[in-house]
Amino acid sequence: WFQLYVYRDRDITLDLISRAEQSGCSALVITVDAAMIGTRERDRTLKFRLPDGMTMGNFSGLPQAELVSSEQDSALADYVQSQLDPSLTWSDLTWLISQTKLPVLVKGIVRPDDALKAMKAGAKGVIVSNHGGRQLDTAPPTAIVLPKIAQALNGEGQLFVDGGIRRGTDIVKAIALGAQGVLIGRPVLWGLTCGGAEGVERVLDILNKELLEVMALCGCPTIASIDRDLISI
Repeated sequence: WFQLYVYRDRDITLDLISRAEQSGCSALVITVDAAMIGTRERDRTLKFRLPDGMTMGNFSGLPQAELVSSEQDSALADYVQSQLDPSLTWSDLTWLISQTKLPVLVKGIVRPDDALKAMKAGAKGVIVSNHGGRQLDTAPPTAIVLPKIAQALNGEGQLFVDGGIRRGTDIVKAIALGAQGVLIGRPVLWGLTCGGAEGVERVLDILNKELLEVMALCGCPTIASIDRDLISI
C-alpha cells in the first residue's frame, strides 16, 4: 500500500500515483488529516530537519526532495505549508479515486459521517486515525470513535484503525470494537532504528505471537470469533 499526501501541484500527485501503480502497490491510502500541519512544539523547539545529506527519496532531483532548515519552525512544518494542499474537499477525493486503478482507502477518519462520505466518494475503505495524536490536541482516541464508525458503515467496505497499537491485546480490542485490521506506526520505526529490516520483522513477530496468545487466553480460535463481548466498556 502507498500512503499518499496530496500536493498543491497536482502533476506531482498524479506522478506519485502512477509510480505507486508501476511499483506494484496494491492500494492507495489517501491521508486527509494532514493537509495542514498541527503545532508540534517539540519539533519547533528542536528545529526538526533531516540530517545533512539525506533527502526525501520519492522526489529525487526535484525541489520537493529537500526539507530546508527553518529559523522559526521545523523544516517539516515549512514543507507541509508550502507543498501540501490545505483546500482538499470531497470532490477532490472523488477526482483522485478516478485517477487510479488501485483501490483507495481514506486515512484520518474520526467521525461516522465522514466515513460514510468517503465511501460515497468511491473509497473501498477507511482507516480510523487521529495521526498518532500529533495533529490536534484533545482529539478523541481512535478506540473511542471506532465503534460508532463501525456501526455507521455496517459492513460496507474495509475498516482499519491505527493509533496506540503496542501489544497483542490492543489488536484484539481493535477487532472487538469493529476493525478488520490494525496499522502499526511507531513500533515499526523503533524496530527499524534498532535493527533495520530485521528489527521491523522482530516487532511484527512479537505482535503476532502476542495476538495468538491473547486469542487463546480469551477463548477465540479464529479472528472471526473476536467480538464486542470481550470488551467490558
